[in-house]
Formats: sequence, C-alpha cells, structure tokens
Amino acid sequence: MSVSYSQMLQSFREEEGAFLAAVSADWMQGRTTYGGLAAALSLEGTLRAHPSLPPLRSAQVSFIGPAGGEVRVAPQLLRQGKSVAFVGADLVSNDTLAARSVFAFGAARASRFKASYMHAPPLRAPDECEPYIPEGMGAPFASHFDTRLIKGGRPMTGSAERDHYIWVRHRDERARSLSALVALADMPPPAMMPMFPEFAPISTVTWSFNMLADNPETVDGWWLLQSRAENAAAGYSSQDMIVWDRMGRAVIAGRQSVAIFI
Repeated sequence: MSVSYSQMLQSFREEEGAFLAAVSADWMQGRTTYGGLAAALSLEGTLRAHPSLPPLRSAQVSFIGPAGGEVRVAPQLLRQGKSVAFVGADLVSNDTLAARSVFAFGAARASRFKASYMHAPPLRAPDECEPYIPEGMGAPFASHFDTRLIKGGRPMTGSAERDHYIWVRHRDERARSLSALVALADMPPPAMMPMFPEFAPISTVTWSFNMLADNPETVDGWWLLQSRAENAAAGYSSQDMIVWDRMGRAVIAGRQSVAIFI
C-alpha cells in the first residue's frame, strides 16, 4: 500500500525522546530509504523535539548505511548559542546507524545586506513541459512526485547534458511543511546519471544545503530544481543543486557527493 508523506508524518510517534516512523516499500530507493526522506524525517524529529528553534539555516547529512521498515530518529541539542543552535539527529534502522545529520538554526539579525545572486533563468512553465520520469518508471519513491523536464537529460539515456532543470511537486497536496520541502529537494537522480548508457547503482554519500528563506512557499506546489554535475572520477561525483520557488526566488542551495558504480 502506498503511504503519502503526510500520512507518514501522522504516524510519526515519540518514544523515549526519539521519534519512530515506518518507511513503506514505496519510499525505497534500491535497498535503502530514499535519501530525501531520511533527511526530512531527521529534520521533522528535530523540529518536534525542539519546537522553539529559530529558522533552519544549514544542514549536513551523511548517509552511512541502508534504512528501511521502522526507523528511529534521535535528536540531540549540541549547542545553543545567542543566535545559532546546533542539533544533531541520528536515524537508526535495525539497530544500525543509517544517517547522521547536523542542523544549524539561526535567529535573524539586522544586516546591511539583503541580496540574492541566484535568480532562476527564464524557463517554461510546468504545463509546457513533458514528464521527467514517465508514469511507472524510476525508483519506487519517484511515484510520490509529479515531475516535468525543462532542460537536460533523463536518467540512463547516454545524454551529454550535465546541467538539468526540473519542475517537481509532491503528489500529496498536504505535503507543504519545511520537512516536505527537504524531502522533495533531493528528488532528481544524480546529475551524472543521464550520462549513464545503462543502469548502474548509485549511492549518495553526503548532502549539505543552506536555507535561503525563512518560510519558503510556492505556487501550486511546484518547485524548480537544478542539478549540475561538476566532477566525476574514481567512482565518485560532485554536484551542485539549487531549489527555486515558482516565482524564481532561490530557497535552497546544496551540494552532494555521490558514489557511482559505472
């Protein structure tokens, strides 16, 4: 049975200072939980354990081992400063550490600067684009997202493209929280994957991202995602990632290290 993101959060329960969730098969990516979901559950547990935190500013997520079935998120306040708080969150599956996150939350301060240098390029609207991942294809977790390819290549097509622009939204219309945005921000396959001539395994090693807006919102659930390959050697790739809202305002800037087995 398919479980939507909001349904999963409804069953997210606290137990002895940690939070438990059941990851269904439709949220898997190969033999592990989809990385965006692992990061999102870690953030959700952190926010529930510490509801008075200031806005999220930055996150570093390490994907250490496979996760599936019941997972446990254990948040821990690492330091509370005058303006910035650091919270760690371990996601454990089958008594084994699967992901470790460190989130930095920071209160707003007066500053002479208020500028963004990451404006979205002029691109076609979602209804003018073809689906990025056709219905029934891709990893199981992809069924939870509506996608449109604007520019770039599709996975495993031997494409020469390294820079990809994709519209993405949750099919679950109630998935509008900050953690839901984090779950969506990791949706595109690695930027190198369109260059693969055939299927080959991949595994995200680390994901770091900075939040560029305190309360990101968009129109009709659509977010514009860019994924750009920078380097690939020795079985690892490095990529740059940006998320904009429908109005072209940058809300997330991220980077990933990905193991590629081809």
